[in-house]
Amino acid sequence: MDRDQRSRKAQFASWIGIVGNLLLAAMKGAAGWVSGSRALIADAAHSASDVVSSIAVLAGVRYASKPPDKEHPYGHGKAENIAAIIVSILLIFAGIEIAWSSINVFWDDKLEAPTGIALLAVIISIISKEVLFQYKYRLGKRINSPALVTDAWHHRSDALSSLGVLVGVGGAMIGERIGWSQLVYLDPIAGVAVALLIIVLGYKMARESIDLVLENVLDNKESKRFILTAKSVTGVKQIDEIRARVHGAYVVVDLKISVDAALDVEEAHHISKNVKHKLMREHEDVNDVLVHINPYTPD
Repeated sequence: MDRDQRSRKAQFASWIGIVGNLLLAAMKGAAGWVSGSRALIADAAHSASDVVSSIAVLAGVRYASKPPDKEHPYGHGKAENIAAIIVSILLIFAGIEIAWSSINVFWDDKLEAPTGIALLAVIISIISKEVLFQYKYRLGKRINSPALVTDAWHHRSDALSSLGVLVGVGGAMIGERIGWSQLVYLDPIAGVAVALLIIVLGYKMARESIDLVLENVLDNKESKRFILTAKSVTGVKQIDEIRARVHGAYVVVDLKISVDAALDVEEAHHISKNVKHKLMREHEDVNDVLVHINPYTPD
């Protein structure tokens, strides 16, 4: 899959997320207001925050698809990582807002159990969000898009949020029917529990995205496939050193190879070009390769 195809698929997925989140946020907000469910209203706010995150992902994917230029010789791939950080931060703030909104409910003397429409809205939300998660996560992994994968987890967090709301709303309604008035607090309690889950998830994703922006180097196990490819090129005596670093959705490889010390400059240069071309041809995630030539000596 070339860069343009990858970008088109990622942008299409982002638009699906934006439209889907707008519809779900409107549905849950209206159902929460009609039913009186504080947890469902908080969940609607979470879906609304997903709209912002999908827009951030869309912008990041579009910018990342731009070709390399003089100021950005390695391309603009990190834009996706930056978008992923923005999404993670939005996720944390959404969790804090949900927690605060739910905690305030405990001081409400007129707290009542939600009505039945809340259950229907929650079930629709859970199914829709899980479908969005599966679609974006699988696509993000297939096209190696960190922003899309992070946004997929945002959808999963919303599905988990709705699952918590389902427990809270259902428990509150059951409590009202059987006369256990205390169960009405399951609704806001579920809101707090879900909020904490969202905050933790946002923190983990933010930390992973920051590591990628700082260009963490792939470990020996992950770099082994590049080593084997480079060693298979005729004229390469050994691989002296390799550094494969993540640059957005792609990998930039720097390696030092040893060739016969008796070769002239042109012959050695030809070998280095073959190494670069083979790495980029056989590994779709490799975006650029820098090869340094060393003279090979048996000792």
